[in-house]
Amino acid sequence: MGATAKPTARTIAESAAQLAHGLVPVLRPSGRLDVQLSGDASVLAPAQVARLQYSFARGSGHGLVALGADEVGSALPPALAYWRQLAARFIACVCALPDIAERTAKPAVPSPSLIELAAIADAAPPMPGAEYLSADVLAALWLAMDSAIDAELAEARLPLQEFLKQRNPAWNLVGRVNFNLAENRKDEEAPFAFLATYTTRLSAAAKAQHVALGKALLEYAGADNRERLLSLLTPVQRAAETCTWLKAMVAAGEIYQPMRWSPTQAMQLLRDVPALESAGVIVRMPSSWRMNRPARPQVKSTVGGKAPSQLGLDAMLDFNLAVTLDGDTLTAAEITKLLAQTDGLAFIRGQWVEVDRERLSRTLEQFKAIESRAASEGLSFAEAMRLVAGAGIGNEADGDGRTADWSQTVAGPWLADTLAALRRPEAAAQTDPGAALKATLRPYQQSGVHWLHLLDKLRLGACLADDMGLGKTIQVIALLLVLKREHAAAARGRTASLLVAPASLLGNWAAEVARFAPDLRAVIAHPSAMPSEDIKALDVSGITGVDLVITSYGTLQRTPSLARIPWRLAILDEAQTIKNAAA
Repeated sequence: MGATAKPTARTIAESAAQLAHGLVPVLRPSGRLDVQLSGDASVLAPAQVARLQYSFARGSGHGLVALGADEVGSALPPALAYWRQLAARFIACVCALPDIAERTAKPAVPSPSLIELAAIADAAPPMPGAEYLSADVLAALWLAMDSAIDAELAEARLPLQEFLKQRNPAWNLVGRVNFNLAENRKDEEAPFAFLATYTTRLSAAAKAQHVALGKALLEYAGADNRERLLSLLTPVQRAAETCTWLKAMVAAGEIYQPMRWSPTQAMQLLRDVPALESAGVIVRMPSSWRMNRPARPQVKSTVGGKAPSQLGLDAMLDFNLAVTLDGDTLTAAEITKLLAQTDGLAFIRGQWVEVDRERLSRTLEQFKAIESRAASEGLSFAEAMRLVAGAGIGNEADGDGRTADWSQTVAGPWLADTLAALRRPEAAAQTDPGAALKATLRPYQQSGVHWLHLLDKLRLGACLADDMGLGKTIQVIALLLVLKREHAAAARGRTASLLVAPASLLGNWAAEVARFAPDLRAVIAHPSAMPSEDIKALDVSGITGVDLVITSYGTLQRTPSLARIPWRLAILDEAQTIKNAAA
């Protein structure tokens, strides 16, 4: 007779997907627990059936670990749910082991007493092999789970806590102390309540089950449970080393009973959340607090709400200031109330609000100074961009960023539209050089010209970084034609632009301008095309009627007078030549 092939995860998955039957546990006379397909309608997905079959094929312990660790929260038939309850109790005991965050191996997990196991056996639902169930069989299966999880932990090469967390994130909560802060609005003197609990297990729906920490002293009483009690309380002792208020509570035994707390005491807990969580304590806040924190007021400013009367360097943008809470603007009286708080929490508009009076006051002062400056002088586009980016300006800049959590600057309608056009130039109205350009621009080149034109109006620099051969030159030429037409329409005459390129490319540029834009007048300011004396003599009067002066990087360095001419644009070809501001 040929040997039977050992089932693999793949073959089991294929079988389960094809059959899609129910899955029932079977207890063999030897005490081995197994699972088999049944003809009943199944509440399990084919993938779950495959996982459980594969795990039980490895052994009873592996199958139970899979039930307890992976299927917590899953809807199971009564017989499977019974075995999951036993397995989940085992996993909860593993979570209670000391220092599981660092452990990559664990000691043996003590099993329940034979009396407890006998009671568990008596509560079993009908299933194949139920007549073989006893306390001794359950004790043997407990040991099988212990061996199985040791083997799987070695295979995973993870710390024990991370190993369990990957099986189901909810296991990260079991066996840990929780500090719970709740609101008690009926108590004006002490509007908060504090209670320390610990998580004993997970429910069938994978919800953490909490018990008051004081009950741990009773549950873990006696020498046999001393290690479990010390493991549970170690994070509290560790946190007490840095939190003086907690150290006093532990010394007085107050940590084991519910406490009425004032806003000042609640704020102490809020400030020390990082230290508590670092020590291993879970901190739970009122459910109405988003992101586990009370709401914070924000100094909110809006810049660029209306179009400025001029663009570019001369543009002066408007600036509006408000203090908001969850998007709603606070009144002057409410702001005064916030700034009067000394304990860090204020009850405003039906909710508790976190207040750092020093930071809020300093932030308000900084933004009021900007508001005053904007009212008298206006804000430039560059300054507006710095504010929207979260940076300060001038003397109001916050060097250490301490006001960042308490302030927000947003772009107003005009500025928001302008920024959108910068990000997506292809979606805005296009800039057309017209018939003066003796070529047809491709769509992406049209977008490039429009983008360059918009940045020019805003007096911002640009880096056009299309790949070689995609037409950077023709986009620049098209931009020069657009600017020439605009200057003529405004009766401002012609203002020349400067183009700097490697000497080997000067002739190429002149040829391209002549080919695609014969209306543009370009001259080459280089010893190969112009006497050095004439180059040095170039000034504003010498470039009248010229649209583009083309020169090399070397000529520019040797001719400081070129840098003193007020050019319309400064165009740098092969711009990697410029390494820094001094260059």
